[in-house]
Amino acid sequence: MCVRDDRILLVARERSRWALPGGRIRRDEAAHQAALRELEEETTLVAGELMYLFQFNGFNTQHHVFFAEVGLHLTAQPSNEIARCRWFAPIKIATVSASVPTRGIVELFFRHIRALEPDEVRRMSQHVDRATP
Repeated sequence: MCVRDDRILLVARERSRWALPGGRIRRDEAAHQAALRELEEETTLVAGELMYLFQFNGFNTQHHVFFAEVGLHLTAQPSNEIARCRWFAPIKIATVSASVPTRGIVELFFRHIRALEPDEVRRMSQHVDRATP
């Protein structure tokens, strides 16, 4: 999950649905290493910090969801198999052609934020305000 200015970064392959940046974990690779690698491979963004959020079970895939913090000055550029990168307001994700797991993860992310204690929400908000794409 990359969030900047209250918008979530989604990516899409050519003629494909919008999705969160991500991909498969390689053999002998930790989930957080895969998250960093996939974010950079798909968007050219380099995360300064990752925060593990939760697991999400899709149809055939278990998703490890992280909150990524990248610099405000960095711009997401499509790379490798990705044709488009775009920032969406969370409410728009329900109206665009997005994958089912993406919709579920975004919904769970906002439920997770609402369930946090006030101090945790403040810390998370600070991350979001500083540009967490």
